Amino acid sequence: MTYSEWTQEHAKKHEKILEKLKNKSDDEVIRYFEYENMQKNEVDFCLLYKDNKKCHDVENLNCYLCACPHFRFKDIVGFESKEGKTLFSFCSIDSKNGKFFESKEAIHQDCSDCVVPHKKNYIKKVFNRDWSLVMGESNA
Repeated sequence: MTYSEWTQEHAKKHEKILEKLKNKSDDEVIRYFEYENMQKNEVDFCLLYKDNKKCHDVENLNCYLCACPHFRFKDIVGFESKEGKTLFSFCSIDSKNGKFFESKEAIHQDCSDCVVPHKKNYIKKVFNRDWSLVMGESNA
């Protein structure tokens, strides 16, 4: 599955859940997306839920964003070439906790050590009931 395909599928999952929560306040929506609640009530939202795993081992993990608005990608063409390798993704804020995964031909952003999009305060700051709007340019 490409980044673009995943983003489109994930936006649909968000829409479905937000439809159920349409009469809830923004704070209630954000609380609903806490890992423990999502794992129990929205098992199809994340592949990790069924294995009782988190994408990031942190307390108070919130799954509202799931992906980061600062993650930029190009599926097929990629960005500029670095040392003969195609850069397919990167962090637009160059997070100090970000790193890269490199193969023989490609470079991809590795966000596994960054928890920026999973913290309640950050989510409140960028919150919109339309997940695609929050993701903005990262969908490009």
